[in-house]
Amino acid sequence: MAQTEAKVIALTYELREGGPEGKVLEAVQPDKPIEFLFGAGTLNQSFESNVRDLGEGADFEFLIESEKAYGPVNEKAIVDLPKSIFMIEGKLAEDLLVEGNIINMEDKEGNPHRGMVVEIGDENVKMDFNHPLAGMDLHFQGKVIAKRNPTEEELKQGFAKPDGQNPEAK
Repeated sequence: MAQTEAKVIALTYELREGGPEGKVLEAVQPDKPIEFLFGAGTLNQSFESNVRDLGEGADFEFLIESEKAYGPVNEKAIVDLPKSIFMIEGKLAEDLLVEGNIINMEDKEGNPHRGMVVEIGDENVKMDFNHPLAGMDLHFQGKVIAKRNPTEEELKQGFAKPDGQNPEAK
């Protein structure tokens, strides 16, 4: 990422499933805007391309089709796992096994995965390891609150400071 292109962008938005009338999935409010380093890869590439040329104070509205967002639902990522793997110190972790609960897990190689509990059976637990937004078209409507140059530290780290304060950047 060229330093001249790098910008820290703070924005608010409402994310809806499918379109402007769809179910609200997330709302980022003006008192706690999301802040990111443009081009660092922390947000979806289609999202970043839609806000790239917007200036401070600009309103935006766009749709990202599921194929360019988190892709279609992969049926192979919905699996039955034996209940025995949810044993902790010889007891079933029943507090984890709640339908809709998200559980951080690892595969045999130690790679992290987040899965949602879909169904609890007598012997197995059905888990969905798809991204929660897989298969959805995503409608965003919001506003660019601020746009500024990043600090050297932010460029090295690849993200903006969480508090949004950056008196050094102009």
